[in-house]
Amino acid sequence: MPTFVLASASPARLKTLRNAGIEPTVIVSGVDESQADGLPPFEMALQLAELKCAAVAERDPLPEGALVLGCDSVLELDGQALGKPADDADAVRRWQAMRGGSGVLYTGHCLRDTATGRVAAATASTTVFFADVSDAEIDAYVATGEPLHVAGAFTVDGLGGAFVTGIEGDHHNVVGVSLPLLRDLVLELGHSWTDLWR
Repeated sequence: MPTFVLASASPARLKTLRNAGIEPTVIVSGVDESQADGLPPFEMALQLAELKCAAVAERDPLPEGALVLGCDSVLELDGQALGKPADDADAVRRWQAMRGGSGVLYTGHCLRDTATGRVAAATASTTVFFADVSDAEIDAYVATGEPLHVAGAFTVDGLGGAFVTGIEGDHHNVVGVSLPLLRDLVLELGHSWTDLWR
């Protein structure tokens, strides 16, 4: 079976894949995410996933016949695309806007089989509902630094989990990689999901 390569520095994506029985090789893409500025959130997530996948798949050396996965997540809030916050103040403003409301988390997935050159790509979406958190809770959460490293300034699998009151859709997508969607992409490229288990 091919080597599975994750074109992402995200520890949450790596952990999700490992928990699903896949042990990826991590190669960070280094893609400048500002290339997708101005696109609608759904398109932005997919384009950045495609760019990250391509950047890593074209590197040398790469394990022969690798499956390379690029992913990117974007939160849509009131029609606006939100990636990682610029700084603490930006994270506070976002949480003040999100609290008591909901947003849609899009994660673009792009999988390339380097043996055949075939590519399969799609975007998963999950609606996320946020608690009506206080200013003090927002300040304390931002002070931990966690919101600064993730799209939308929140996690569902970390300290921010207590501030997420519900989701509609795939839980793993909010963490950063939709396992059901990824399985579909693996099958589309002619591989077996269970053969990826290590």
